Amino acid sequence: MTSAPVVAVLDYGSGNVHSAVKALVEAGADARLTKDRGLIADAAGLLVPGVGAFSAVMSALRASRGDELIGRRLAGGMPVLGICVGMQVMFELGVERGVDTQGLGEWPGSVTELQAPVLPHMGWNTVRTGAGSTLFAGLEDERFYFVHSYGAQDWTLDVIKPFREPVLTWCDYGRPFLAAVENGPLSATQFHPEKSGAAGIRLLSNWISSLPASE
Repeated sequence: MTSAPVVAVLDYGSGNVHSAVKALVEAGADARLTKDRGLIADAAGLLVPGVGAFSAVMSALRASRGDELIGRRLAGGMPVLGICVGMQVMFELGVERGVDTQGLGEWPGSVTELQAPVLPHMGWNTVRTGAGSTLFAGLEDERFYFVHSYGAQDWTLDVIKPFREPVLTWCDYGRPFLAAVENGPLSATQFHPEKSGAAGIRLLSNWISSLPASE
């Protein structure tokens, strides 16, 4: 019998991590909130949560050397899933209230304030799923729960064959922004799967099913 894949939830001081752990367990993972560098390196998957300001999340990641752990996993082709600000920090730059903060730079581009009459964007919304998505398999018509005022509103990464094109999922609020990206070992969602009911659990289950099996 194959054991549940171990998913490390990066414990670097971000809030709301326990609901993410609980959702991962419900979705079929052996989820562990941890700072253990060995476990984080060896786990089948790494979830990077994030709430609050881009600059605060980046400061906490750097203080805990979480940025190094994320980079090493991705360099080795090991799966990582970012959620909310955990998605935003994968981009080069965050621009909040006139302050520019360097992100992890896994993807080019900036995270900027949404262009909408009412902020934050909070509540349930539909998404436009990219073709061939693993995360959204069977979920193309579902709604997901968002709470944010900033997002990535453009995608500028050019992929050269034989590398696969990333799968981009968009949402509309004022203007389009990226709701999710699936790019090799790195996936991320702007919405909160752990707050998105059965659809969110199914999305996490889809990601878990794509992870390398635990021995």
